[in-house]
Amino acid sequence: MTEKTIERTPSAYAYPLLIKHLIGNSVRQFPDQEIVYGSFKRQTYRDLNERISRLASGLAGLGIKPGDTVAVMDWDSHRYLECFFAVPMLGAVLHTINIRLSPEQILYTINHAEDDIILINIEFLPILETIRDRIEPVKKLVLLNDNGHTPATTLDITIEYENLLMSGDSDHKFLDFSEDTRATTFYTTGTTGLPKGVYFSHRQLVLHTLALRSAVGGTGQGRFNRDDVYMPLTPMFHVHAWGFPYVATLLGVKQIYPGRYVPEHLLSLIQREKVTFSHCVPTILQMLLDSPKVDEVDLSHWKVAIGGSALPLSLAKRTLDRGADVFGAYGLSETCPILTLAHLKPHMLHWDQEQQLPIRCKAGLPIPMVELRIVDEDMNDLAPGSNSTGEVLTRAPWLTQGYLRDPHSSESLWRDGYLHTGDIGFIDAEGYLKITDRLKDVIKTGGEWISSLELEDLILKHPGVAEAAVIGIPDPKWGERPLALVVSQPGRPTDATAIRDWLKDFVDQGLLSKWGIPDHVLLVDSIPKTSVGKLDKKVMRQQYTQEIRKDPSFQLDS
Repeated sequence: MTEKTIERTPSAYAYPLLIKHLIGNSVRQFPDQEIVYGSFKRQTYRDLNERISRLASGLAGLGIKPGDTVAVMDWDSHRYLECFFAVPMLGAVLHTINIRLSPEQILYTINHAEDDIILINIEFLPILETIRDRIEPVKKLVLLNDNGHTPATTLDITIEYENLLMSGDSDHKFLDFSEDTRATTFYTTGTTGLPKGVYFSHRQLVLHTLALRSAVGGTGQGRFNRDDVYMPLTPMFHVHAWGFPYVATLLGVKQIYPGRYVPEHLLSLIQREKVTFSHCVPTILQMLLDSPKVDEVDLSHWKVAIGGSALPLSLAKRTLDRGADVFGAYGLSETCPILTLAHLKPHMLHWDQEQQLPIRCKAGLPIPMVELRIVDEDMNDLAPGSNSTGEVLTRAPWLTQGYLRDPHSSESLWRDGYLHTGDIGFIDAEGYLKITDRLKDVIKTGGEWISSLELEDLILKHPGVAEAAVIGIPDPKWGERPLALVVSQPGRPTDATAIRDWLKDFVDQGLLSKWGIPDHVLLVDSIPKTSVGKLDKKVMRQQYTQEIRKDPSFQLDS
């Protein structure tokens, strides 16, 4: 049987799903709504619309055409939001450079993405100065500057950003093109090898925006609506700040872009601008709660989604005790990123805090159009509600279709027609996804599998622990054994024996296998983290495995 496609009237408009369609209504309906950049600038949606036109026109004047790539190195700013729209609306590709990578990694991403122009904040000029002779080919540079003076630099600056906008047309006409046109590229660092380029089309970004809007709409816990004030605490270079700036602009809400992430500055902005919705990794949230200034700020109207890594129960409780509405979220760089949100179901809203905590700390319920599977090593599905763990596989309309110019890794990512997340988890009887570990982070000791995430969560319950990370280290008898790295709470030092004794209580309660108690607990001043604030277990494994190989009798315990 042959499917019947629709018949198109010659004069009918097909309306491609393009990023330009996300902004029109908010400009018309809320032209005077504010967009704030830290302490530097306030502008309206009317201004945003005009500046997007001027930026696009100015870039075209510098030779940017459809298919070219425009890179950005900046803090979270109004400029970044303008680039989120202007560059893709030209038919060009926006490359959001991870400013926290090493200079060599930044060089690789610039060359691999084939950037044509780089918009660079004055603070990052020294990075480019060290690698400029190896950038292929020589790029045009647009300077992003908050203080108005041009710095001394050996780089050839083409034009300053505000001057570029002044040179552009305030009413630039954006043409239609295929909704499958690539809109964005950024790079994700894995456990091995060079950073991988992830890319998304206009269609994918629009569908992700609409699905995320649908998921967070409504009333009650964890919702994001037109009366909210939005401030991202996830860098804009990282997966489009989780896609929320597109949702915020679609809604026409007041937006706050903080620049650098300094705890006191962030808390001041939350207080001054009455911020009600944010998102971040656990490290940033803990940083805010540890700041002395937090006692001066009312967080009772603040909703904050936590992703990037699991939301620890202890951190969630501290946040709820401050009156904030905290909940988990889940996704990957490869998934645009949001797949699930830990919104409470209506009957859970009446539960007390202790009952809600485990739900809020899960990855959550799939947002619209997301399909999840939990499979064993043979790709057999594991039934929801069985609590049997397996790898999380997914399909959604906005998942990256591969890695840029890396067909081998792309096929591995998409084997059997599903995107393989590399995460281990299960779906409970209520339909919530819980991530128990990364495939590469599960600790295999003898015949037992130990979840590093669950062990970290138990350690973090100790009142003297501020941060914790658990990795597997080689063991001649058991294959691997857990090593716990622990940062003590300020003024409340603990020791290895106290941590192991603490964990023995959970063994007695049946919450932890006796094999899960680490043989080694190391008290450290800090724990390695990735460029986006996640625990960097790759670095930890390398460091402590090398120590053991050099000296098998190396004593890790404090």
